[in-house]
Amino acid sequence: MEKSVTVSNGARPAYEEKEDALRPEDLSEMLAAGTKEVHEKAENTQFVKDFLRGRIRKELFKLGAVALYHTYTAMEEEIERNKDHPHFAPLYFPAELHRHEALARDLEYFYGPDWQSQVSCSEATQRYVDRIHQVGQEDPVLLVAHAYTRYMGDLSGGQVLKKVAQRAMKLPPTGEGLEFYQFDAIHSAKAFKQLYRSRMNELELDTETKKRLVDEAVKAFQFNMEVFDELEEIGKTIQEEVLDAGMPVHGAMDGDINKCPYYAAKMAASGGTAYACQLAMAVLRHPTGQVLFATWFAALAGLAAWYLM
Repeated sequence: MEKSVTVSNGARPAYEEKEDALRPEDLSEMLAAGTKEVHEKAENTQFVKDFLRGRIRKELFKLGAVALYHTYTAMEEEIERNKDHPHFAPLYFPAELHRHEALARDLEYFYGPDWQSQVSCSEATQRYVDRIHQVGQEDPVLLVAHAYTRYMGDLSGGQVLKKVAQRAMKLPPTGEGLEFYQFDAIHSAKAFKQLYRSRMNELELDTETKKRLVDEAVKAFQFNMEVFDELEEIGKTIQEEVLDAGMPVHGAMDGDINKCPYYAAKMAASGGTAYACQLAMAVLRHPTGQVLFATWFAALAGLAAWYLM
C-alpha cells in the first residue's frame, strides 16, 4: 500500500512522494537486520546502563554536546563535498537536517562567547570524525549509513527529549541550549522520515554495496560505543555530585522490556502514542536525573533509528 508524503527539500518547493511497502532487500530493512546485534551491545554498555538508571554527572552533558558538535561538523563537511554525488544527492536536505550550527549555538549558551577556546575533540570522537572524513573522501556512498543513523535518530526522539532536558536543567522555554533538537524546517518528523527512507531505498545500489553500507552502520555503532566508554571514564574523574534518579535497566524489570524507558522511547518515536505517554511518565517522575539522559539518549536514538523505520 502506498502512502503520500509531502515535504519541502531545502530551498525547493514542496512536493509529493509515495512510499511503497517495504521489502527484505530494501536498504532500510537490511540495515535493521544487520545492526541488531551491535545495537544490543551499545544499549548494554556501562555508560548507557548508568544513565538509564539516572546516575549521571552534569558536566558530561556539555561534553556530550561537544562530541556531537565535532561529529556533525565532520559529517556535514563531507555531505557538502558530496552533495551532487549520485548515491547521496537524493538525501541532501541541508535546511531540514544539518545540525552543526545549532550545536554551536548550544555550546555558546553553555560555555559563553569564547566556547571554542574551551572545548576540544576527544580521542574517541576524533576517531569517529576521521572515519567520516575518510568515507567522504574515498567512498562517498558510505556517507548514507552515517547520515541515516544520525539524522533519523535525531528526528525520532528529539522533541520529547528536548522537553525533558528543558525541565531538568531549568532552561528557558524559548529553547536556548537545546537548538540541537529543533528542526524548524520539518513540520512532520514522521512524514520526513518516510520520505528519507523512501529516497534511500530508491538509490540504485547493488547487493554488495548495500552489504557494505550495513557494515559501515555497524562501525557507526562501534564508534558511538567508544564515545560512551570514554565519557564513562571521564565521569570517574569529575568531582561533582552524582544525580541519582533511579531509572531501572532491563535486568530490574522482571524481564518486561516494555517497562524500559529506552524501549518506550523507541516505540514512541515510531508513532506509538501509548509508548510516548509511557516515556513521558517515566522521565517526568525523575526530572533532575534526566540531564545527561536527554543529550546522549538523542545519540542512542540515532543508533536505534534502524528499528524505527
